[in-house]
Amino acid sequence: MVLLYTFLLAATASAKCYEASIAHPLPDLDSNDAVLKHAFAKINTALTFAVAAPEFASASFSIEITSSKETLWSRHHTARERNASRPDIPEVNGDALYRIASITKTFTVLSILYQHQAGNLSLDDPVNKYIKELRADQEGTIPWEDITLRSLASQLSGIPREFAQGDIINVGNSGLPDALELGLPLLSRKGLVDCDEYSPNYEKPCNANDLLDVVKSKRPLFAPNMKSTYSNVAFELLGLVLEKVTNRTYKSYIDDAIFKPLNMSKSTLSLPPDSAGVIPLNPQYWDVDAGIQNPTGGIYSSTADLSKYLRYILTHYNTIAGLNWLHPVSPSGGLNSFYGMPWEILHTDRVLKDSRRMVRFITKGGGLPGYTSIIAMVPDLDIAFTILVGGEGSIFHKLLDAVSTKIIQAAEEISVRQLQERYVGTYTSTNHTLNSSITIVADTRGLIVERFVSNGTDILGTFLKRFSRGPSYPSLEPTLLFRDEKKQQGELWRMLVTNERAEDEGSIWDDFCIADFDGPLYAGVGFNELAFWNKGRDGKFGAVELSAFRVNLTRTESDKTTVWNEQEAMEL
Repeated sequence: MVLLYTFLLAATASAKCYEASIAHPLPDLDSNDAVLKHAFAKINTALTFAVAAPEFASASFSIEITSSKETLWSRHHTARERNASRPDIPEVNGDALYRIASITKTFTVLSILYQHQAGNLSLDDPVNKYIKELRADQEGTIPWEDITLRSLASQLSGIPREFAQGDIINVGNSGLPDALELGLPLLSRKGLVDCDEYSPNYEKPCNANDLLDVVKSKRPLFAPNMKSTYSNVAFELLGLVLEKVTNRTYKSYIDDAIFKPLNMSKSTLSLPPDSAGVIPLNPQYWDVDAGIQNPTGGIYSSTADLSKYLRYILTHYNTIAGLNWLHPVSPSGGLNSFYGMPWEILHTDRVLKDSRRMVRFITKGGGLPGYTSIIAMVPDLDIAFTILVGGEGSIFHKLLDAVSTKIIQAAEEISVRQLQERYVGTYTSTNHTLNSSITIVADTRGLIVERFVSNGTDILGTFLKRFSRGPSYPSLEPTLLFRDEKKQQGELWRMLVTNERAEDEGSIWDDFCIADFDGPLYAGVGFNELAFWNKGRDGKFGAVELSAFRVNLTRTESDKTTVWNEQEAMEL
């Protein structure tokens, strides 16, 4: 009793934890599933309606949705109003190339992670270890010796955003208001660089000397690692580091280390022929050489190639360079936005139809004149998508809204259905003198323990309700691990106390949840650990092991399964 009291009290007495962020194993997503097909039809309808608006006549787009295994759906649209002076791809398809702008940053970081894994650099080295021009005794006030490669990759360096773009003095190139409009004095260009936006029609790309000459005299926005702020310069510096440690150009390294191994045969850092890409009406950035800025935004790619890239990330993000590449690094702004390396991460409870469970979108967006883009992953649902727009960029958010909500709701519905099909039922001891059993049900909350009897003791009835802090229920949360990892057998889960959300405001500390999946031990084994065994060809499990209780229970019935109503699932 003392152990059970301690376990339950520790789980509920400090702070309230609501719906689990991961409530089920990764779903098996099949493009022929009726739920997915219905979601795709809904997305198609929304996209058709959006693009029909007259203001979007000059917009082309490509969208592709993939799981970690295969492409599930795609849609491509060719603008009604084309660039007659620059004939581009006759009809947009999955191989059509767009400038993907800042999505390039993810390729730069992946390359740095590869080099970290190979031992050729360390994420925690200061950047001036590799770029000697940024020595501590140089003029300027940026403390380069305190800015690590990890800081640069995580948008935590505190250094300025740009060195050759975004200057109001370049009205006509930048698209910014005229200086006089803003009440600024007219100034000379003396001392400014003469490349990229500072050169007529972007005709002269910047080089490493241009970059270093400017940043050495810049002031920081924040002290290193104090606060997140977006910086393109950070990734231009990482590109220089990559070239120095590999003794190769950025272009050749990306091609050999990422494009070729992933069979991203269309993707390139060189200007493609016009006939291969989407070239919208002016202004557009199709044939501008990014020069030293390639590592921050120079890649041309397609939805088909980016789906290959996303599938690689979904299956490798936890095995690259000894870290989880998709974790947040720091808060960006507000309650729900975070930076990763270099991901832009949204945590939201506004997506799922019948649950306030948090959904985690791992994204990277990009924008250049004429181009708007995003890649997005929801790793907990094994799904990702790409949206590439050429032309009128204001259609982008309509496309993003149309795709993201419907596909995530559909994947969640399939996940719940598969829980019901595979795990739900009553499991009992074959030794009838033992009188041990557990009954598991499933709904939008995930797997729920409805009844738990051990050796004649009603675990839930006697202890759980007595020691819970307010209304709660026992949920099962997957660890995504196995007792036998080699054979992928014995799915390991943990039983946790989950609080139900109250309608009243309560304390501000009610939202403070400290994740703690381990309970007390019993003879060295976790009290709250379970393992599902005997998975059949239909995906159903035949037994559950209650580890601390040293008992294996056999599935005896499945009549507790909630009936799956396909029509209800389609009402997304």
